[in-house]
Amino acid sequence: MFSWLTNAWRVPELRRRVLFTAVILGLYRLGSWIPAPGVNSETVENYFNSSAGGTVLALLNLFSGGALSQFAIFALGIMPYVTASIILQLLTVVIPKLEQLQKEGEAGYAKINQYTRYLTVALAAAQAMGFAFLFQRQGALDANLGRGALIVLTLTAGTTLLMWMGELITKRGIGNGISLLIFASILTGLPLGIQAWVEGGIFERLFFPLMAVGVVVAVVFIQEGQRRIPIQYAKRMVGRRMTTGGSTYMPLRVNMAGVIPVIFAAAVMAFPPTVAQYFPQTQSFINKYFSYTDWPYLVLQGLMIVIFTFFYTAVQFNPVDQADNLRKHGGYIPGIRPGPPTAQYLDRVLTRLTLPGAIYLAIVATLPSLFIAYADVSQALAGALGGTSVLIAVGVALDTMRQMESQMMMRSYEGFLK
Repeated sequence: MFSWLTNAWRVPELRRRVLFTAVILGLYRLGSWIPAPGVNSETVENYFNSSAGGTVLALLNLFSGGALSQFAIFALGIMPYVTASIILQLLTVVIPKLEQLQKEGEAGYAKINQYTRYLTVALAAAQAMGFAFLFQRQGALDANLGRGALIVLTLTAGTTLLMWMGELITKRGIGNGISLLIFASILTGLPLGIQAWVEGGIFERLFFPLMAVGVVVAVVFIQEGQRRIPIQYAKRMVGRRMTTGGSTYMPLRVNMAGVIPVIFAAAVMAFPPTVAQYFPQTQSFINKYFSYTDWPYLVLQGLMIVIFTFFYTAVQFNPVDQADNLRKHGGYIPGIRPGPPTAQYLDRVLTRLTLPGAIYLAIVATLPSLFIAYADVSQALAGALGGTSVLIAVGVALDTMRQMESQMMMRSYEGFLK
């Protein structure tokens, strides 16, 4: 492993890309500690420590790397861009114009990316106004109209700058810029988890590392798992030339939806505790049925993850379109007739693949709560090595390894993977 890393460092272009990515990530972490103008970060942090646990704010603070609890210039993180991307992706199913742009290739994707940037700025401005109003109402922020407008402008500009930094990493760094920004935010919770492990009991010190390695191995195994559908192409005339037929495969991943269903379910489940802060009369009901270590909460969260997994997979992969594309290019699945029978076959295979993928997501997402409730593991330790954090960290790490592997293979090096 270290010899491969040494070979990667010897490649000038790859070395420049790695250093450029490190500088951008360093600037991102620096901006996560610089408070917005006119904000007392200590007051906001005290409010988070006392009232934000289990709410949507705690989830957003996780994806911002703790910047929201400091109310820093990067307090919104990159989540407005992720939300805008998901919204545009869902709208392509309902709006014919967006669907047509998606089928136009590179020019269409450039137009959709432009719409995504505009929507990101709008969502960031709305979210910044919501946070300013919430913190002012809770007494954590003392701001008049002018100072509030300055705070909203600063947070919106911070998210726009992060969006630009992520695109710079994608173009001039090692790739996956937006994912690496989220990855850097997730890793900020790792030191707290290590500290909790060191200060924990004998059970935590001896047993939890084995559990952590097992969870990571299981996540890698499922993330890399795929069903390869064989595809055969027949010979056909293109102009005056006869194309030779060939065989390939269509990879269908077990976890095609990624971590998006977990984020959706966590946001929905965190909504009732957030509402309970505004309606104190509902606090007893929320504490009884929406505590993250109780079985009603865990079962409902698991069901929502399964539902969102099927929904998002159906949005991402359309069997009818895939069958039409195969027929247009002269491809077919051996033993399956082209057209509707191919679409039905792909839909059946995808449904059978999505079910274990959805169950896997539900199990990984509920592991931290199970550790806290039944293994007497501290919340910081369980949160650092379970659930959404592990899914995002492992997924981004695997994608980054593939990017560096492709750079190495272009220069005839052995690379990282064998």
